[in-house]
Amino acid sequence: MMPDLPNDEECLRGTRHWPHAPPHRLAESGVYFVTARTREKKPLLHTPERRDWFLQMLLEGFAEAGWKLEAWAVLSNHYHVVAHSPPGDADTLRVVLQKLHSLATKRLNTEDGTPGRTRLWQNYRETHLTYPQSYLARLNYVHQNPKHHGLVPLASQWRWCSAADFKREATAAWVKTVASFPFDEIAAEDGE
Repeated sequence: MMPDLPNDEECLRGTRHWPHAPPHRLAESGVYFVTARTREKKPLLHTPERRDWFLQMLLEGFAEAGWKLEAWAVLSNHYHVVAHSPPGDADTLRVVLQKLHSLATKRLNTEDGTPGRTRLWQNYRETHLTYPQSYLARLNYVHQNPKHHGLVPLASQWRWCSAADFKREATAAWVKTVASFPFDEIAAEDGE
């Protein structure tokens, strides 16, 4: 049974419709697909060490806020997650991502000797996943993102991605089911 969705007025309250800053409508708990990229797609997470600490901050930030990460992929200029919100508190996603981006900006500016850089991240985009097909396609997309970008022959070889954990911990049947969902439209929508 589909949950009751908020009406348009409830969704739009407090949001801005700018093409460079999508509205964030986090009124409902559930599963969310999140994409964030660096400004101008600059490869700020270009070293293994940077991806290591960024992934660690991402995992810790979501866990501290009560979110359950199901899939993640961190690349040099963007990241994706599929995560389950805490019951009744999806709006905490905004706080988690603001903190993650703020901490990353401070650290990258220190490492790069560029204290004046203020905007290193584009605004993030989240999608509330309410249909099984959409959920499974995005789950596959996140797991396969490093392979999709040609970084590794097998996504499970990219250590900043959940694909290896998923392959190791899920049943073979579930891995096969998720892998059967195409994600071409999602990749095109994401501009990748």
